[in-house]
Amino acid sequence: IICNDRLGKKVRVKCNPDDTIKDLKLLIAAQTGTKPEKIVLKKWYNVYKDHITLEDYEIHDGMNLEM
Repeated sequence: IICNDRLGKKVRVKCNPDDTIKDLKLLIAAQTGTKPEKIVLKKWYNVYKDHITLEDYEIHDGMNLEM
């Protein structure tokens, strides 16, 4: 999964379909140095909730998300 922070910085993260959005935020935080609670993941206008899995949101390999 590739996350773009709109400032030109892209982060590539490896994760499993059964990981939650919160798990993904923790992985992104480890790479960027940003606090996980300050990260908001979204695609277009959909803001992803922490307790739902990547599989439930149909987030898969190679997908781009915005921070």
